[in-house]
Amino acid sequence: MTYLDNTILNVALPAIQASLACDLTALQWVMDAYLLVLGSLLLLAGSVGDRWGRRRLFLFGLLVFTVGSALCSAAVNLGTLVAARVVQAIGGAALTPTSLSIVRDVFRDPDERDRALGVWSGIFGVATACGPLAGGLLVSVAGWRSVFWVNVPLGLVALVLARRFVPESRAPRPRRADPLGQGLMMALLATLTYTLVQGPRDGWTKPLIVTGLVLAAVTLIAFVAVELRQREPMLDLRYFRNPSFSGANVIALLAFVALAGFLLVSTLYLQQERGLSARGAGVALLPATVAIAAGGPLGGWLVARYGPRLPLTAAGLFMTAGSAVLLGLSPTTPYARIALAYVLLGAGFGLVNPPITSIVVSGMPANQAGVASAVGATARQFGNALGVAVLGGLLAVELKSPTGSHLLGNAVRLPWAFLCLDGLAVTAVALLATRRRPRHGGGESVSPSMPTPENAQPVTTRLYPTD
Repeated sequence: MTYLDNTILNVALPAIQASLACDLTALQWVMDAYLLVLGSLLLLAGSVGDRWGRRRLFLFGLLVFTVGSALCSAAVNLGTLVAARVVQAIGGAALTPTSLSIVRDVFRDPDERDRALGVWSGIFGVATACGPLAGGLLVSVAGWRSVFWVNVPLGLVALVLARRFVPESRAPRPRRADPLGQGLMMALLATLTYTLVQGPRDGWTKPLIVTGLVLAAVTLIAFVAVELRQREPMLDLRYFRNPSFSGANVIALLAFVALAGFLLVSTLYLQQERGLSARGAGVALLPATVAIAAGGPLGGWLVARYGPRLPLTAAGLFMTAGSAVLLGLSPTTPYARIALAYVLLGAGFGLVNPPITSIVVSGMPANQAGVASAVGATARQFGNALGVAVLGGLLAVELKSPTGSHLLGNAVRLPWAFLCLDGLAVTAVALLATRRRPRHGGGESVSPSMPTPENAQPVTTRLYPTD
């Protein structure tokens, strides 16, 4: 529900604008309010789950997200819709990292955990990619309100199932609260999210955007200074010394820059240049969606058998190859070629999630599992925001170029070239930051390169990320 909600709403915006009689600038806050609150609260939610109980926070997130969805579907004007989206985002922030830390806790065997994370990642990727298709179908059949109320029965069923089947888990020794660190992190994430969302629209040289970037930089420096002095910080920065943990988060950022950019550019191209409806564009994207669905479980199996290097390297190469196929895209390009590129890109997006998720959730001790999951979720979230900002900016540059044709179909060479480089960067980070699984694999070990803070539980990870 939460990741589908990131992309399903795009195709419903014109119908919302007509129904609520609002201008486009105001309408953008239907998307922005959700992204701003979600991005700001992810790390706080992960920390709260470690102390308060992950099952309890998961149930809270389900309830709030379901209530928020019902309020969205009943909105009578733009103000109430934006307020309801804020409620939705609070629930989504509680659900996203908590679901992942619950999987980590339930599946103790590393091989089983990797396969479970593959399933989790496959659903996650499909939900993100299915947004245009699902949104187009719902809006055409039942109107824009159906995009929200469809979550209500799903949320209620999930609440019943979670109460019955999800076990409670929390940090073995809850860490003390770190209100100053949490406040600085929320300020940093909120400022950075707003700047990334508004920058492409207002212009990166506008005083407000420049001020936002400066404030984000200052807040980041203050956060690092505060956390280094804390005995029990919300986010122990020493864990970023682990190349696998840091590399996985960098890859998450790069991969979701590519995924968000791919969905943006492809949806615009299919609708504006090939004349497809929103539903038709969603159907045309199905090769990528199916490949993502298949790549998730396959990636989990590959991680369990060979370690993260193989699926991560393959993911980067598939992303590069798929983008390269689209470099010469034009309004008359045969769809068979486009479908081949979508399969390659979808395979890359599907394969990348299980290994980065496995490394991130195994890269911190049990008393910070929620924070570790939230770090990965935050990297994905900012990848989404950055992908829209960067790819949208590149597309605008080409369309305004004096030598350009001002046709979208001929103006996507720069975005696809950027995504080629992005895929190569994923491959390079995978090769540099991960190791092959040792032949004797299958065991667990305290990671020798991972510092263990005072009083923390020893971090038990697979040998292959850091051996």
